[in-house]
Amino acid sequence: MKDLRKIKLFLLDLDGTFYLGPHLFPWSLGFMETLKQQGKHHLFLTNNSSASRAYYAKKITNMGFPTAPSDVFSSTTATITYLKKYHPATKLYVLGTPLMEQELREAGLTLVQENPDIVLLGFDQTLTYEKLKNACYWLRTGKIYIATHPDINCPTEHGPIPDTGAMIELIAASAERRPDVIIGKPNPPIIDALFEQYPYQRDEVAMVGDRLYTDIQTGINAGIVSILVLSGETTREMYDAWGKQADFVFNHIGEIAEHLY
Repeated sequence: MKDLRKIKLFLLDLDGTFYLGPHLFPWSLGFMETLKQQGKHHLFLTNNSSASRAYYAKKITNMGFPTAPSDVFSSTTATITYLKKYHPATKLYVLGTPLMEQELREAGLTLVQENPDIVLLGFDQTLTYEKLKNACYWLRTGKIYIATHPDINCPTEHGPIPDTGAMIELIAASAERRPDVIIGKPNPPIIDALFEQYPYQRDEVAMVGDRLYTDIQTGINAGIVSILVLSGETTREMYDAWGKQADFVFNHIGEIAEHLY
């Protein structure tokens, strides 16, 4: 049995794990206070590439937990790290929101409309037919194809909406191309990018989340500790039927705190 007391960094999913809709869970602040008392650290880890780190920091702060952009690690953050390591000085044709484009530019990456080296697909809530047409054209010419994450739907208070994974399927139907690399959960590149920036060993890091196929599968794929919380999407029945095992299962993150002493 792995020892939670050895964990130095907790990677926290957001909706369903730290908050639900517009409100923090009642146990979230207590959990964060325990981490502080124990000298442990956290990062909010999200696949959503439609919003910036600053957006999430402001959102979480407004809910009642002061958060800086540096406390958020998104699939865009990981994509930037990946691109700088493997494709420096590259030219990107981006299907993404203005917030995503801004983060890419602030990181020193070059966005172009013509003759890119890479087609980069994010959670583009400003998607247009022109963008799709251009992306498919460039992909048919053999350009490198990278997607920020594979989620088919994004949960909202009004129900699920099409996410990057759905756009992957749309492009595949037309251009007969699938991404050469998908960065976000549950794929290892998002965690590999994190280790490029933070000095932790894999047995010192835990992924905490409420989704089996993203959060817990991330832990399995990346070789880090996986902690399932039953406060969001996954029920005990769903977990029992899944056929794989998380390292730990708790009702919510407040229960994790009891095992850190």
